[in-house]
Amino acid sequence: MPAAMAGRERQRLLLENAQQLVLVCGRGERYLRRDGAAGLAVLRSASLVVGLDGCIKAVGQADVIRNQFSEATFERIIDCSGKCVLPGLVDAHTHPVWAGDRVHEFAMKLAGASYMEIHQAGGGIHFTVEHTRKATEEELFSTFKHRLECMLRAGSTLVECKSGYGLNLETELKMLRVIERAKRSMDIGISSTYCGAHSVPKGKTATEATEDIISNHLPKLKELNLSGEIHVNNIDVFCEKGVFDLESTRRILQAGKDIGLQINFHGDELHPMKSAELGAELGARAISHLEEVSDEGITAMARAKCAAVLLPTTAYMLRLKQPQARKMLEEGVIVALGSDFNPNAYCFSMPMVMHLACVNMKMSMNEALAAATINAAYALGKSDTHGSLEVGKQGDLVIINSSRWEHLIYQFGGHETLINYVIVKGKVVYQNETCETLSSY
Repeated sequence: MPAAMAGRERQRLLLENAQQLVLVCGRGERYLRRDGAAGLAVLRSASLVVGLDGCIKAVGQADVIRNQFSEATFERIIDCSGKCVLPGLVDAHTHPVWAGDRVHEFAMKLAGASYMEIHQAGGGIHFTVEHTRKATEEELFSTFKHRLECMLRAGSTLVECKSGYGLNLETELKMLRVIERAKRSMDIGISSTYCGAHSVPKGKTATEATEDIISNHLPKLKELNLSGEIHVNNIDVFCEKGVFDLESTRRILQAGKDIGLQINFHGDELHPMKSAELGAELGARAISHLEEVSDEGITAMARAKCAAVLLPTTAYMLRLKQPQARKMLEEGVIVALGSDFNPNAYCFSMPMVMHLACVNMKMSMNEALAAATINAAYALGKSDTHGSLEVGKQGDLVIINSSRWEHLIYQFGGHETLINYVIVKGKVVYQNETCETLSSY
């Protein structure tokens, strides 16, 4: 379409004259490895246009955009002078649908109890399963909605959301219906994950649980997907010693892949399980945790373009060995980040996740931002539409009250005063009117 004609069409939003416009990608990349992340695409004194369809129509120098579009064509204009515009953040791993908090277990962990010791004593996942099974769908939706709103205010515009606190078909479907309801009624983007193999249900062996999932859960999911009642994107298994072994994990993941689900699973967290090698073999889109990944697993993931979703909050709160982020980056793995929000690691904030990734996993700020945008979107199979500010992509953005984007990571816990606007599809979904412009010291 000629520029003159485009300039007369109605548009939803103009973000004008940003101090920094952080594109992340500028050439249509679907992910950034280490070298790509080192040179993040950033424009200065720049503007961005979002159309009525919610997609980005133009990105460029402020004077060029001003000449191309008439102000009268915009439904809304936001002056971004002295501010930074970034892509909406992507949280690639969360467990946000549950009832019954586990604050009492935090005290146990501080006293020295390990994750598996709490789990084997009937706490952990099993405690949450008991409460989630008892909760009504409306109760679960109410708390889930609140959690998503907290994530949105912290800058996340696309979130992966898992089931996994039901372990029986009835409750897993209840959780997935809650996720589907949020997908249809809320502004925040959601990638839904079936995680019925999050733990072995009480009264079953791992073999029996595996058979139940393959013979009963997945056929029902396929039926509901085909009818349009529930649309699930990914399949997850907790591949771990004392939970689902490598062969059970293989069978469940392959069965999920056979009905069209992306493989995106927990692996090599507490013990080396060769999960990374398995994921690479099966064509997994992503594997999470990886604190105990082998060198061979890292190599296999890099070759297979299988994303590593690293969860610095979990390693921090459980006092685990930090994932080998630097080695993964140097070996060419696509590194993404997630909050792992759940009753065991209660964190809504991707800015805090990025900060922890930099401090504890030795990632650079550029690498952390790429991991929380384009690479996290890639881990969910959505980097063609999300994760960077490029023409044709969805207009999901965060505006911060700072002249340098790095403040979003640098100010640990400071996102509540930094984030001025959160925008989804060109629509302002959160505005912090009390934000004050930061001064540099």
